[in-house]
Amino acid sequence: MKRLGTMDASWLAVESEDTPMHVGNLLIFSLPEGAPDTFLRDMVTRMKEAGDVAPPWSYKLAWPGALGKVLAPAWKEDKAIDLDYHVRHSALPRPGGERELGILISRLHSNPLDFHRPLWECHVIEGLENNRFALYTKMHHSLIDGISGVRLMQRVLTTDPTKTNMTPPWCVKPVSRRGSKTDSEASIPAAVSQAMEALKLQADMAPRLVQAGSRILHSVRHPEDGLPFPFMGPVSKINHRVTGQRRFATQHYQLERIKELAHESGGSLNDIVLYLCGTALRRFLLEQGELPDSSLTAGIPVNVRPADDQGTGTQISFMIASLATDEPDPLNRLQQIKESTRVAKEHLQKLPRAALTQYTMLMMSPYILQLMSGLGGRMRPAFNVTISNVPGPQESHFYEGARLEAMYPVSLITHGGALNITCLSYHGSLNFGFTGCRDTLPSMQKLAVYTGEALDELESLLIPPKPKKTPRRTRKSA
Repeated sequence: MKRLGTMDASWLAVESEDTPMHVGNLLIFSLPEGAPDTFLRDMVTRMKEAGDVAPPWSYKLAWPGALGKVLAPAWKEDKAIDLDYHVRHSALPRPGGERELGILISRLHSNPLDFHRPLWECHVIEGLENNRFALYTKMHHSLIDGISGVRLMQRVLTTDPTKTNMTPPWCVKPVSRRGSKTDSEASIPAAVSQAMEALKLQADMAPRLVQAGSRILHSVRHPEDGLPFPFMGPVSKINHRVTGQRRFATQHYQLERIKELAHESGGSLNDIVLYLCGTALRRFLLEQGELPDSSLTAGIPVNVRPADDQGTGTQISFMIASLATDEPDPLNRLQQIKESTRVAKEHLQKLPRAALTQYTMLMMSPYILQLMSGLGGRMRPAFNVTISNVPGPQESHFYEGARLEAMYPVSLITHGGALNITCLSYHGSLNFGFTGCRDTLPSMQKLAVYTGEALDELESLLIPPKPKKTPRRTRKSA
């Protein structure tokens, strides 16, 4: 039996028919050269015949009922997992394009997970044009976050294009931090010792947390100081109640373009991502006559997982930044975003790593309570949109000889937040995944297109055009 931490349990507590709390990953592969027609069918068969299923794929809720999820959330291992249920083979009508794939992923991501089974599914999707196929996996957010999900998939894939008969994702065990103990290694004396250390840590961290809370309260009274705080954003079109059906869109950019803009502007890569999203949202809402007078805010997950930790669960903190959607001038908008993220980072960096979990719960508790109480989407949101940036592998990866072409995150949405934008870098590209409520955002694809146009516009403003080379004249001999 494995008890859930507070943050992991909160994702179970806010689960509902309209707001399923699973996250997904869409991987697009090119079939190996000369692959037989039965390549994918054979691969799925091998996947289903795999050996022992490893945590977190083997975890299911000890008490899957409504009360059990809230009052006593705990995992237990399922020793008889039905892989025929969890692993599914689908096909697009050939030749399936990006639009057809997006429609299928939207439908698959809308379906809730079965809480009486381990909380994951894997879909192998054939029929994608240009001799490609897709692998879509989804797992409950209480089991995994964006960083741990990417790290786990990296351990499944290989940089060797000739490797075959590879292990499926659910048979690869995550590697936790060095020095961490498994449940079986825990003893009563160790538990007492850990409890005493936890009490001491809470006492040591209390003054820092009080200071952090004081800074947030000060920013509420003095917003001119620039520290964004929860519930400071306006109510907008994307901040009402949501329904259970989803829309999914993607966009793909060369990472070097984003990095060059970050260098030219004196900002970070994340600042440029926020600028692209904020500019696209400003145009999207302006066209519908629904742009608020004050700026939208972004809730930005911040990874606090150590670099050598590939464990499961959620290990994130949050910071809030302005998207400057009320600023018509592009360069002024970028400058305001840079200043907002600078202040938010400084605020977060004043806390020691050991206190970040407590601080995250301090800041996010009103948001979680809003969702649990049914007030989500009925009052001012904690922040207007979630925007996250997850670093992925920067070299080509393969599975069964198939080259991984792109990775797209498929995220969750909640009442009061009908849009989630998550970016994932891979092999010199930055891939945007837009997850939205189908009924609230019927034209969500425009947002993806507008980020590209915002990128082109910012390049024209920050990077001077390169002079055209004039051809050298050659002298003709007489």
